Amino acid sequence: MLRKVRVSWALGEHEIEYRWAHEEAPSERVLVFLHEGLGSVSLWRDFPDRLCQILGIKGLVFSRWGYGRSTPRRPEERWGPDFMHRQALDFLPAFFRALGLEPGRERLWFYGHSDGGSIALIYAAHHPHGLEGLVLAAPHVLVEEVTLNSIRKARQAYLEGDLKAKLARHHQDPDSAFYGWCDAWLDPAFRTWDIRDLLPKVQAPILAIQGHQDEYGTMLQIEEIARLAPRARLLKLSDCGHAPHRDQPEAVIGAVRDFFFSEVRPKT
Repeated sequence: MLRKVRVSWALGEHEIEYRWAHEEAPSERVLVFLHEGLGSVSLWRDFPDRLCQILGIKGLVFSRWGYGRSTPRRPEERWGPDFMHRQALDFLPAFFRALGLEPGRERLWFYGHSDGGSIALIYAAHHPHGLEGLVLAAPHVLVEEVTLNSIRKARQAYLEGDLKAKLARHHQDPDSAFYGWCDAWLDPAFRTWDIRDLLPKVQAPILAIQGHQDEYGTMLQIEEIARLAPRARLLKLSDCGHAPHRDQPEAVIGAVRDFFFSEVRPKT
């Protein structure tokens, strides 16, 4: 069931749509799903429910400000190069407070996809004891030219093709979602964005997943995570693009299940 909560944070007061996956799970653990740069609650489809049922825990699925049925971004509002830091460090703590979630009391896990994976890493680096584990699917830790080229192609598809109509099925204001993401990434000031210095500070175990056919990033992204984060393992998937949970759902669910139970069994 879709719900809304009002969140007051550094950039204003916004209504955020969210839902619970496998809400009846008798567990204090919560898996928070952080969507991609054009994602929303509805774009996850049934993946959170399937995964959380297998893990035996609850999932929290939500649309960030500017996405889905959450408060849209105003046309004059531009997201700066620090937009993912603001989501991780300002918005997420305020969102958790609004829902009555207390990291530590609830044992939090993150599943972050693309920009959501980057947000998860930033949060984890600044809250080293607030998370039990991270699953990062196609995350970004630095800017690659392949990413920018694909965003430019997406902009052309939005202006000239059917991408806007497709996004309108999942966002009440597709311009809010698309241009917030596109303009931030293509801003020349964003070219030097790099969060690799944060990776040694991430104490939670990490499963980082990347598809060999990902048009928005190369294996360098997760290989840098493995090189710099203390506790990271990798999953590289063939026949897989930028959305592993859609392209290879069974492989992803199986890998997350094995990763999760390898970490929680000693603690239960």
